[in-house]
Amino acid sequence: MIAVTILGNNSAVPAYDRHPSAQIVQTEEHTFLVDCGEGTQMQMNDLKIRRSKINHIFISHLHGDHYFGLIGLLNSLALNNRTTDLHLYAPADLEAIIQIQLNAASAKLPYLLHFHDLEGEKILFEDKKLVVSSFKVHHRIECWGFLFKEKKNPRKIHLKKVRKHRVPSSFFEQLHRGEDYMTPQNVIIPNKELTVANSPGKSYAYCADTGYYEPICEKIKGVDLMYHETTYLDALEEKANLRFHSTSKQAARIAKKAGAKRLIIGHFSSMYEDLEDFEIEAREVFENTDLAMEGVCFLA
Repeated sequence: MIAVTILGNNSAVPAYDRHPSAQIVQTEEHTFLVDCGEGTQMQMNDLKIRRSKINHIFISHLHGDHYFGLIGLLNSLALNNRTTDLHLYAPADLEAIIQIQLNAASAKLPYLLHFHDLEGEKILFEDKKLVVSSFKVHHRIECWGFLFKEKKNPRKIHLKKVRKHRVPSSFFEQLHRGEDYMTPQNVIIPNKELTVANSPGKSYAYCADTGYYEPICEKIKGVDLMYHETTYLDALEEKANLRFHSTSKQAARIAKKAGAKRLIIGHFSSMYEDLEDFEIEAREVFENTDLAMEGVCFLA
């Protein structure tokens, strides 16, 4: 299970009670923060999201609407006596920016802040159930997307059958991988008699701020859920291209080419109060599109 809660869906300037970019990505074991625009903490308060659960923060790039809320969050965690390590994944310059802010306030964090430089497409986080990797997008400055993928074994244990054949739990990992079991009497029990096919792991792609950029498609091919910015409606495609942003239909084309199952669109320009046309235009190209409305939780 991967759940994505939208905290902020607007572009550079807050408007119409919409906030700059921020999302919470949750799995069974983790709560991740993706980007941290101004107002992120207030949105967390309103949506009852516990700051203490967040141990990993991903910042896509250093335009202010994606990280100006970060130093306030780091300070709040300190004021709340956090001692658990916190991991921050971001472009290299952010480490010095944070240190300048802390030095100016004569502040010291009571927890360890581990800074991970986003340099090259690579795996950022991995455990037994999840892997998070970065991929390049096409923006005016260095900018990264993030791909969250569940890790699942190809086979799932059939408990009644393994008990019937007295398979020890120490062999379960091999069963998950598809291996047959040999009894102490040297009788081979085929794996298919002890397991069933597992459902594939879920995946979510955060495509950050980007112009129309088809190389993204190969990085997120077949993703269950994807977020793609749509700063402008399609009539302003030329303006979008000049500013390294995307339109509603451009985002939908990327989703279609990537073979995504579902698309959510956000990062709306403050020139638009009504967002309905974004959804209408995107659905003309990719039907399974929804607006990334604040407070809504989407499941991959």
